Amino acid sequence: MPSSSSGWRSLLLLLSAACLFDLAAMVKHENFKTCAQSGFCARNRAYADLATSQASSWLSPYHLIPESMAFKNGRLEGTILKKTDSNGEAVRLPLVVTFLESGTARITIDEEKRQKGEIELRHGSKARKERYNEAAAWAIVGGLDISTTAVLSEQKEKGATRVRYGPSNRFEAVIRHQPFSMEFNRDEETQVKFNDKGFLNLEHWRPKIEVKEGEEEIKVEGAGDESTWWEESFGGNTDSKPRGPESVALDISFPGYEHVYGIPEHATSLSLKETRGGDGNYNEPYRLYNADVFEYEVDSPMTLYGSIPFMQAHKRESTVGVFWLNGAETWIDIVKAKTTANPLSLGVTGGVTTQTHWVSEGGQLDVFVFLGPSPMDVTKAYGELTGYTALPQQFAIAYHQCRWNYLSVEDVKDVDRKFDKHNIPYDIIWLDIEYTDNKKYFTWDPLTFGDPMSMHKQLAKNERKLVAIIDPHIKNEGSYHIVDELKSKGLAVKNKEGGLFEGWCWPGSSYWVDSFNPAARDWWKSLFRYDSWKGTTSNTFIWNDMNEPSVFNGPETTMPKDNLHHGNWEHRDVHNIYGLTYHNATHHALIERKKGEIRRPFVLTRAFFAGSQRVGAMWTGDNEAKWEHLAAAFPMILANGIAGYPFAGADVGGFFGNPEKDLLTRWYQAGAFYPFFRGHAHIDTRRREPYLVGEPYTSIIGQALRLRYQLLPAWYTAFHEASTVGAPILRPHYYVFPSDERGFAVDDQFFIGSTGLLAKPVVTEGADKVDIYIPDGENYYDYFDYTRYSGAGVKSIPAPLEKIPLLMQGGHIIPRRDRPRRSSGLMKWDPFTLVIVLNKAGNAEGTLYLDDGETFDYQAGAFVHRRFFFSSTPSTLVSENLAGSEGPKTVAYLKSTRKVRVEKIIVVGVGGEWKEGKVKEEGKVRSVGVEYHRASGGRAAWAVVRDPGVAVGNDWKIEFA
Repeated sequence: MPSSSSGWRSLLLLLSAACLFDLAAMVKHENFKTCAQSGFCARNRAYADLATSQASSWLSPYHLIPESMAFKNGRLEGTILKKTDSNGEAVRLPLVVTFLESGTARITIDEEKRQKGEIELRHGSKARKERYNEAAAWAIVGGLDISTTAVLSEQKEKGATRVRYGPSNRFEAVIRHQPFSMEFNRDEETQVKFNDKGFLNLEHWRPKIEVKEGEEEIKVEGAGDESTWWEESFGGNTDSKPRGPESVALDISFPGYEHVYGIPEHATSLSLKETRGGDGNYNEPYRLYNADVFEYEVDSPMTLYGSIPFMQAHKRESTVGVFWLNGAETWIDIVKAKTTANPLSLGVTGGVTTQTHWVSEGGQLDVFVFLGPSPMDVTKAYGELTGYTALPQQFAIAYHQCRWNYLSVEDVKDVDRKFDKHNIPYDIIWLDIEYTDNKKYFTWDPLTFGDPMSMHKQLAKNERKLVAIIDPHIKNEGSYHIVDELKSKGLAVKNKEGGLFEGWCWPGSSYWVDSFNPAARDWWKSLFRYDSWKGTTSNTFIWNDMNEPSVFNGPETTMPKDNLHHGNWEHRDVHNIYGLTYHNATHHALIERKKGEIRRPFVLTRAFFAGSQRVGAMWTGDNEAKWEHLAAAFPMILANGIAGYPFAGADVGGFFGNPEKDLLTRWYQAGAFYPFFRGHAHIDTRRREPYLVGEPYTSIIGQALRLRYQLLPAWYTAFHEASTVGAPILRPHYYVFPSDERGFAVDDQFFIGSTGLLAKPVVTEGADKVDIYIPDGENYYDYFDYTRYSGAGVKSIPAPLEKIPLLMQGGHIIPRRDRPRRSSGLMKWDPFTLVIVLNKAGNAEGTLYLDDGETFDYQAGAFVHRRFFFSSTPSTLVSENLAGSEGPKTVAYLKSTRKVRVEKIIVVGVGGEWKEGKVKEEGKVRSVGVEYHRASGGRAAWAVVRDPGVAVGNDWKIEFA
């Protein structure tokens, strides 16, 4: 039993948490900084204002020493001098420009004095003296091979150095010396500019001049506002800033580009808005500072739970991108300026130039530049660096049922039974924090979850799984072996003095696992072993929440920035990376739960950074049961997808509040198109499992869920593509049609992978139709009744409550499984249906990827990867192998799938009546019947072949006549 004082502390925590999560209140803006309240942001915005006000007379104080430059083996090195005062004193800043084999350029700028440790820390701090230089160790996993073909350009220019690189040396970097700036050209046209506006600013180290009583403070020339250089207070906490001011900032311009995308996570439009005021624009920069923001507002640049500092710019037939590799608090201003032709900028004509201003509190300046030219080129190159999304187990892309909280083992079993009773499929049920013994992770409440194995046993009967929450805060309570080990082994985050940092979260007094520490990660793995965490099985998976990290009594509901992590890096350096390190530690812990049992893990995270896509899914956090939050989810998911993290979703129904029945129904219809599909709700909301809603809503929600399960083969194939080439799973219009300017800002409809499925779920209250924008002249067909829509432009699609607006673009073949099952695991050996959607030329093609959906055996060749193509001359459907060379497990897997067949073929848009099909497989020929349905009432003609008898993993051909 806890002591009475401990009990009072817990009660006070619960009361404060109740205030913190008051359901009647919106986000508390006063708990989070604006740019004006964040010293380094305010200073750099003021610096940019000064440069802008002086226009052409402004001279950036950063000059590259020509004599310092050396180019060798794809690397250009030199030294930039920052002039700090009128006496000519300068700060030396090492510059490295690396040209990679992929065509990407990497630019790093450091500070020599900090690099060499030639600075003094204040307050006796134990923090590292260098600028943080380990972000790449967490974010980058490949793509760093240096170009062997990059060369100095034959074109000479006084005051500049030019390097040719990239495919066929089509790219060129122009490094200008005085003042320092850079241009990146593709095919002689400038695509990206650095320091064109002169906003480059590295706040160098300088000693604090202590002013004695009675003396006047000495102002440093050109320093601007020094009030937040040495300490900064917010929310009752004072940041000691032992290294003084150290921000890095740079303006990055995209000449001729009006649209920029990415930099999640924000509840805003896909095409990012301007941030310097004006009609419909924001007054605040986009902020990247992982934070526990409950009931967040939509249409806002406010920070949320995750940060990916990757931005794409797009114009007609051209996409470029930048990746600002920095884990500290970051702000990004965006201005879209009308420009006129400039004869000094190669190939740039008049139009709109998007000017961005990136500002981080510390660390190196480390930027990657991608010159495309297509959206796929940019996302693929970014994925080569940070990794592609992990291929999940198949159950993970099915439906997840969650709430805070299911109350007991019997409650879980009852929910499970009722899904079956109402014939509603689901794969995973989730447990929030109340399953634990008094919020101690790796334990079970002995009264309500005393027999977890019986719960697992019932779930396993229908191939279902359990997800349990494990957060990074560990309860500080006596006789709790987890916290005893954490403290005794010194594996927790430390405060600025080097002692263990104690803060408050759900359990009350807590310590935080320092997942930057390799020893902490090894210890973390040991906690997930079945013999350590009894009551778990191979069907138990994990949810990492509160890993921003959330600290209820901390500044901005997180850790003090002067806390210390492994290696004595300050928390300010790594804040946005912490969630990734914790997520990564859990991912690897699940892989190693039992020797010899290697299954793909599933771990959901709330906080994320570049690279998090390699280790699991994310969701958009604590949304509300409101129509505007339903509408906000798709732009957020699309932004995550193009930023390399497509395994994303939002809480279906809204976490806070009680959705009306129409809203809940529409949300399930929308959620059926989230890559991560989970219903979730707050502890104070009414129960809302689909079977409780009542008719006709329960049946309509059931239809939406069955649609998701029917299309699981198409979804899984899209996930496979994402895991191999980095393509988004939900694809915005600009990505699929990069020359169609009308679609560049569209973010309420999207394509699913390469399937040709175009969806626009209803997200507006009371709507009974939607306007879908068709970007090309191809035929599109309603998924459900084959109504044809032809010609580019806006089409009005009926959308009564029971209808999801979903079109099929001509020219695609969509794989699906039509037999309704209770879970995806029960579909494993089910036959397939192929839906062939003919284009105007009478052709179509598509792919199917299939493996065991559980293990890593696919890496040894245990998979089926087929291409199906239909040709109109003659009318023939062919299946061919895309798998390439065999692996050690290929033959065994193909043998296991020999009885998995195609049971139905549907051909939509048939031009003439067919009588039969002739099947050719494995040297045998047989005939099959064809049912033909004539076109009528705007619906296309279609044909059905029932049970053609072909194996899904074989080569075969069907000729129609």
